[in-house]
Amino acid sequence: MAKKDVNKSCCGSEMSCCKVESVITVDDRGQTVLPKDIREKAKIHAGDKMAVINWERDGEVYCISLIKVEKLAEIVKDMLGPVMKDIMEK
Repeated sequence: MAKKDVNKSCCGSEMSCCKVESVITVDDRGQTVLPKDIREKAKIHAGDKMAVINWERDGEVYCISLIKVEKLAEIVKDMLGPVMKDIMEK
């Protein structure tokens, strides 16, 4: 039986996709710690603003993601920019 590579992406390619980076614990106050290696890899520093995004299925949250606020703003701008340009030209 082949050994599973735990560092391999879940989608089987090098494309942007999810993978399990670590397992963390929620304390009594609802707080968690992002491991240092993940913070370094994601270039997350003290004071950075993060947006919490969740996906729901059948009324239950099944995935929670973090994204830097400035990156979220860039994504929204990229998505809405062309739409807003079309609206303004009419």
